[in-house]
Amino acid sequence: MAMTDIIIRQETVADAAAINVVNISAFEGEAEAKLVTALRQSRNFIPDLSLVADIDGRVVGHILLSRIHLQYAENDVAVLALAPMAVVPSQSHRGIGSALVRAAISKASRAGERAIMVIGRPTFYARFDFAGIAKWKMRHSLPVPTEAVQALELLKGGINDGGALNYSHPLMQFFQPGSGGGLLTRHPE
Repeated sequence: MAMTDIIIRQETVADAAAINVVNISAFEGEAEAKLVTALRQSRNFIPDLSLVADIDGRVVGHILLSRIHLQYAENDVAVLALAPMAVVPSQSHRGIGSALVRAAISKASRAGERAIMVIGRPTFYARFDFAGIAKWKMRHSLPVPTEAVQALELLKGGINDGGALNYSHPLMQFFQPGSGGGLLTRHPE
């Protein structure tokens, strides 16, 4: 299948059920689908940054960027969190996930966003120039290994050294032990 057959577009209300199916099938459980629903209902949801991959009118992938904050001693700056990103298993390894990530980065950059944070496999996200948050001496409070938390600076100087990531409530809940969330262990690439 050629990449030209794939349309990356903003999600619509009519896509909600298909996005749930994508996340449930990609992650083999409901945790990520519930996360998407919770993020949509939060004040951190940015409709323009919830994208789907569409092949012949069928949603086969989804990516969501939502608002989080990077706190410094003197101020608090808005950044984005990438979570989740999913592709239906029957379409995996065809570049759909990469196309979704590239489209999300491009759209966020054009919107003037400062940075994107992601919790995932460094080997996957490094190809998009994400780097471990240790580069900026950042801290986080999630129960995940620090090397799994990565950042991509969209604006030069968009990230200063020493900040603390403040994730939204839905993301904090998702990563708590026993929540069923597992972007690190069940990451569709």
